[in-house]
Amino acid sequence: MISTGEALERLFALTTPLPVEEVGLLDAADRVLARPVTARRDQPPFAASAMDGYAIRANDLVEGATLKVIGEAAAGTRFDGAVNPGEAVRIFTGAPLPQGADHVIIQEDVDRDGDRVILRDTTGSGSNIRPAGGDFRTGDRIDAPRVISPSDVALMAAMNLPRIPVTRRPVIALIATGDELVQPGENPGPDQIVASNSYGLHALLSKAGAKVRLLPIARDRVDHLRAVFALAEGADLVITIGGASVGDHDLVARVAGEIGMEQAFYKVAMRPGKPLMAGRLNGAAMIGLPGNPVSAMVCGHIFVVPVVRHMLGLGAEPAPRRTAPLAEDLPENGPREHYMRAQNTPDGLRPDTRQDSALLSVLAGSAALLVRAPNAPAARKGELAEYLPL
Repeated sequence: MISTGEALERLFALTTPLPVEEVGLLDAADRVLARPVTARRDQPPFAASAMDGYAIRANDLVEGATLKVIGEAAAGTRFDGAVNPGEAVRIFTGAPLPQGADHVIIQEDVDRDGDRVILRDTTGSGSNIRPAGGDFRTGDRIDAPRVISPSDVALMAAMNLPRIPVTRRPVIALIATGDELVQPGENPGPDQIVASNSYGLHALLSKAGAKVRLLPIARDRVDHLRAVFALAEGADLVITIGGASVGDHDLVARVAGEIGMEQAFYKVAMRPGKPLMAGRLNGAAMIGLPGNPVSAMVCGHIFVVPVVRHMLGLGAEPAPRRTAPLAEDLPENGPREHYMRAQNTPDGLRPDTRQDSALLSVLAGSAALLVRAPNAPAARKGELAEYLPL
């Protein structure tokens, strides 16, 4: 067995960041920006009013002064003339500041009488003007790599960038294996269960940025497993669920080897998730996950999501961990790294009393994976412990 850290390093060695493609701005959210992009214009492109009011010269900002209104400026329609001493232009938020004006007095601080305004209150702070280029200037850039947020999309639109360079999404072929499985909505036989791992992993890896293909359930027959493997052609990563152990009906490693898999490792010193396998299969990376539902999902968080992020160009880094105090005493740990399903309570991390790797209800009700190092000594309530948020 190898450590989780070594297993992750070997998985990173099996994969590389994928090529760049361009997408339209409407399709850019949640994709990974592959290279920096730069603004094609200043924002705002002109000095603009930040308020509804009157554009004037600052020298005319005297309480009780009367100014002549010579025109109007609205967003999208500028006033073409110049503001001279003793004059004002009615202006609205976002409108270009007229030539000669260097202050906007808000409409609440004046009295209007026909084509005249009387400045009633001149104590307001600031000029109420947004300077040209005050947000960004031509050539200012958004750095990469980064997951593009909705705010990034708005910024890119303002920068006049209609198409965005992003990393191609990794295509993952997801294969659940076992005679005992049926799809959700089907009627299980007396000795069957409903497939759950493949659906949970589909959701997890799609959220991480992958394009996931859910293939048919592979039955415990060599010919059927070969046929389903053939459907994975073209994938960047092939993931099998179950069948990776050494029992008589665990055929994944055998069949994968027969069709060309070069194994990188088998078995990791962790729980849940010990029977993890990985290698290369016909040009794609392959990960064989355990069949127990919690084991498969935990391995998805610990191994597969970081691999997806690596393929997206976000770096070869393990899932980020945080620390929090323990809400109760914990006994010493065994020789394998333990990922305990836990709640992050006001008192600290509290592991569930049930840690069986088949209990999806416990996983769904947990907010964290409390990490216990191999051979960790007993820990006392209040000690800091590492965890992965779920």
